[in-house]
Amino acid sequence: MPAWVRELLGLAARVVVGMVFLVAAADKVGNPEAFARSIANYRLLPLELVNLPALILPWLELLIGLMLLVGVRIRAAAAVAAVLLVVFTAALVSALARGLDIHCGCFSQTAAERIGWGRVVEDVGLLVLAVLLVVWTPSRWSVEQYLRRSA
Repeated sequence: MPAWVRELLGLAARVVVGMVFLVAAADKVGNPEAFARSIANYRLLPLELVNLPALILPWLELLIGLMLLVGVRIRAAAAVAAVLLVVFTAALVSALARGLDIHCGCFSQTAAERIGWGRVVEDVGLLVLAVLLVVWTPSRWSVEQYLRRSA
């Protein structure tokens, strides 16, 4: 595969994963109480531990999304995204296996988006893209490439 095709595919993967993380963070940042309720609905954490991830995860998602879109520390951002996607996918599968019919909490905290196997497939697809970015780390069209050229 020519290098330019590989770089273009890498850029596409960065944009897809980055945008998904940005969109996922948007509503959660402004609505941490509703996101905390969504986390509690999964019944994986004791109630006293729900607020901390509800406050931290949205900002982490925002940071990861920005880093991927701009092209700063791509491998690190993609690695953190991959870890989060494994956790999110495991939570979804666990809830589905236990027969829970709950609000996903993935994007909008007010929309009626329920958990389902389609969301699991989406998360696995995003996980594949994130792992590819870790292994392959394209740097073309990134701030890192610009900084290397300037040095």
